[in-house]
Amino acid sequence: MTKQMPETPKLDQLEDGPWPSFVTGLKRLAKADGKQYSDMMKSLLGQLEQSYTDRKGYWKGGTVGVFGYGAGVIPRFSEIASKYPESSEFHTLRVMPPAGMHYDTATLRKMCDIWEETGSGLVAFHGQSGDIMFQGATTDNTQEAFDRFNEMGFDLGGAGAGVRTSMSCVGAARCEQSCYDEQKALRTILNSFLDDIHRPSLPYKFKFKFSGCANDCVNATHRADFALLGTWRDDIKVDQNEIKKYVQEMGRKFMIDQVITMCPSNALSLNDDDTLEIDNRSCVRCMHCINVLNRALSPGDDKGATLLVGGKRTLRVGDMMGTVVMPFMPLKTEEDYNNLLELAQNMVDYFAENALEHERIGEMIDRIGLPTFLEDMGLELDPNMIAHPRSNSYVRMDGFEEEAEKWAQRRGQAAE
Repeated sequence: MTKQMPETPKLDQLEDGPWPSFVTGLKRLAKADGKQYSDMMKSLLGQLEQSYTDRKGYWKGGTVGVFGYGAGVIPRFSEIASKYPESSEFHTLRVMPPAGMHYDTATLRKMCDIWEETGSGLVAFHGQSGDIMFQGATTDNTQEAFDRFNEMGFDLGGAGAGVRTSMSCVGAARCEQSCYDEQKALRTILNSFLDDIHRPSLPYKFKFKFSGCANDCVNATHRADFALLGTWRDDIKVDQNEIKKYVQEMGRKFMIDQVITMCPSNALSLNDDDTLEIDNRSCVRCMHCINVLNRALSPGDDKGATLLVGGKRTLRVGDMMGTVVMPFMPLKTEEDYNNLLELAQNMVDYFAENALEHERIGEMIDRIGLPTFLEDMGLELDPNMIAHPRSNSYVRMDGFEEEAEKWAQRRGQAAE
């Protein structure tokens, strides 16, 4: 007997307005009568409606996994399973996507077929760490689902207190603003950390993310413990003929209002002959002018990346943006990528040895101090290690040695 659609007046309100709603997707799956997952999704809608009514989430964790892995499956058991038995188990498989999120339609269709046959049909492309989120499997079907995805060449991603699935923008594959090979960087690092992904062994999670420029299309700055953002250290390349065409098309007022005055470091000026002048020493590579005037401006030729450490959402300390610890590193040769890998390995090892339980690396740095972290990591102090471009330095250079000596004395006294 087919289960009836539940009454969901509160969820129905989430479908109002101009934006797509996840509720619509859940209802579409629930109404797919004849599919094995239809009753599960109807039950899920009923439990979700009760959660909105009672203002309480009714999911609890547990232990569910597949052979050989300590991570990759997020267990979800219902606390009101007797009332909603069909969705009493609603586990999530985190599957690692290809670098740059490249798929062909045959791959996507096969993934969807597998999940319709072994799960709820509910898929999220992608989670904040980059995983493909296959949501809604029973305990009995979890192993079968993984085996079939694994036969396609896909692996489970990270979960728990370990290295998480990485994420890179499409970058060098399709984007002309890319400043390094993001997908090569991702694979170089992640292939070395598979054990830490599959078998969590850290104080808490550690995320790598790779963006090809400061547009940061994968939100690395504020969502990654180790964020690599493409940049350059020579001058922006300018086609003055295209600048003049922009002025003719848009007008000087547009150029001044939307480009010149929007520069965060006041590095731009528009000359009387409609040419653009750039004070490259003041440029902070924010990408705004290049985004607006993409026919006329492009990154320089001496490309590489900036490394930021410690971005995260609220935990012990509030939301944190990544701290610049290497303003520029070249990423052109194989040796450059090996140096990047060595730095990543050293940083994860240092995090494993020095972080407290349930503490992210940004919080660890906040606790032990940035000077200590930089010294222990063997990174040289640089005045460009800043929180906000041209405004608030994390590290003051004047009197640094004296302050460091005071800090060392306090640390020694605390240890005693």
